[in-house]
Amino acid sequence: MTDSKKRGKQSICFDNPPVIVGWASVAGKKESEGPLGRYFDITSDSALFSSENWEEAESKMQMSAVRRAIEKANVKKEDIDYIVAGDLLGQLMATSFGIKNLNIALFGVYGACSTMGESAALASMLIDGGFAKRTIALTSSHFATAEKEFRFPLGYGSQRPLSATTTVTGSGAIILSSRELAVENCDDKKQYVSITGITTGKIVDYGIKDPNNMGAAMAPAAYDLIKTHADDFNTDFSEYDRVITGDLGVVGRDILMNMLSSDRIDISKIYMDCGIEIYNSDKQDTHSGGSGCGCAAITLCGLVMDKLMKGIWKKVLFVPTGALMSTVSYHEGNSIPGIAHGIVLQSAL
Repeated sequence: MTDSKKRGKQSICFDNPPVIVGWASVAGKKESEGPLGRYFDITSDSALFSSENWEEAESKMQMSAVRRAIEKANVKKEDIDYIVAGDLLGQLMATSFGIKNLNIALFGVYGACSTMGESAALASMLIDGGFAKRTIALTSSHFATAEKEFRFPLGYGSQRPLSATTTVTGSGAIILSSRELAVENCDDKKQYVSITGITTGKIVDYGIKDPNNMGAAMAPAAYDLIKTHADDFNTDFSEYDRVITGDLGVVGRDILMNMLSSDRIDISKIYMDCGIEIYNSDKQDTHSGGSGCGCAAITLCGLVMDKLMKGIWKKVLFVPTGALMSTVSYHEGNSIPGIAHGIVLQSAL
């Protein structure tokens, strides 16, 4: 890697920033009824998406997101060099079964709810490094599959504390292209969005052990990522229109703001959290907000891309956050480490 690309210890500024040429969001019924419903490409009145079980439904969401993104990018699946994708299920089951028929080379990744950030970062590096001309970053989550795997089966009827978040049923996909290909196929007067840089997160563990308080587990990782990004890029965030975390919810947001204030970093006027935005807290019983891989993914492929493509926002730091636990780890008394990944999105004519 040339010195011109590296920023600090954990960040990269791309020499050849990839362009987002296609994007799509697939959302469940509850998500479509929330404040961001009008931004989603595909919605369903049933959480089963005409499938026989929850896991099959999540796989179907991924395939639907990819197909719609390819359609919007006006390319063929044969034009895609790599897919970088993952989900919350054991051995990336939603991804494996969801996109197996595409016959595209796959990098399967796991970053828990930060997976959209991780997949977009790696997909961007492939293009900037000259290893691919087009890539897809993809992820998903489903309320019922996540509850069954990480907490209790829905039929158990367990009561959730107010600190708990609601796993979003949704899938998001973005298609990235080299700038050369994008310019060839782009109207000169059309707005486009590039990923110009990334900050890769590291595992941060503050000893939180409550699986019903993901916000507290992930907030320290978000703080570490945002502070590191500020240091690596020597920024005070004055040039950013938004700093957007993935799914901290109300509890995690308050912790993050307190931690940042201790370093005199004030992003309060430009901050938003996908988990808070995606549901209507007054009308929908979602407790602290939304979570899951799909939370950040469909907000990115919905609201965020809409604002960037219209030029309302020019520069955004997108920071999906994840809780790195398994179905075994917290039952054995382990803590829940967190991680966050940051990508810089910029719009231009």
